[in-house]
Amino acid sequence: MSEDNLYNPNNIRSWAEEDRPREKLLLKGKAALSNAELIAILIGSGTVKLSAVDVAKGIMNTVHNNISELARQGIKDLMKNKGIGEAKAITIIAALELGRRRTDHIPDQRRIINTSQAVYDEMRQHLQDKAHEEFWIVMLNRANEVMKSVAVSIGGISGTVCDPKMVFKHALENMASAIILVHNHPSGQLKASEQDINLTKQLKKCGMILDLPVVDHIIFTDKGFLSFVDEEIF
Repeated sequence: MSEDNLYNPNNIRSWAEEDRPREKLLLKGKAALSNAELIAILIGSGTVKLSAVDVAKGIMNTVHNNISELARQGIKDLMKNKGIGEAKAITIIAALELGRRRTDHIPDQRRIINTSQAVYDEMRQHLQDKAHEEFWIVMLNRANEVMKSVAVSIGGISGTVCDPKMVFKHALENMASAIILVHNHPSGQLKASEQDINLTKQLKKCGMILDLPVVDHIIFTDKGFLSFVDEEIF
């Protein structure tokens, strides 16, 4: 390696030891690193003109330094950044997904659902950071414990179509005593559409006939939720 390259200010190895992301983590701990420095460790190297930290800062600038917004990025989105190829984009996405799973991990034991907040917490592991709409049901036993959560419909950015037959097929097969409807709004809008309300009423009527009550419908967003029961929509 030439002397010029060794002392190039864009070369992380030429920085003071406490300013290099890996060494900084060892010396000061993980909490001392910025988001860009943590991403720099993931990508490992930069370009001829940019250090790994510079590349990482560029990535964070495109999402306004918002990790949640970064988690919504796809491989092609990340590859629009200078210094990011497919392999590095995959590494970033994999790391963010591991972080999400760790944050949203719920122990393998029956969770009791007794509030709308509990439903929201239960569904974060399934719907957080989703860029498209999905319709799920949470199946409960007689003790209001979660038996299983299942996606019954996956749609696009602006909507998804739910088939009532699929909803009750899953519920009956799993011998559920009650179900909760959940679908997400990637836009973040916490408002029930006329279609949402009509579908909920239809499913509620079907549940009454089958002695399988629909106890709530939750609209999920990354920043909050709307409960049909809390809002007295049905």
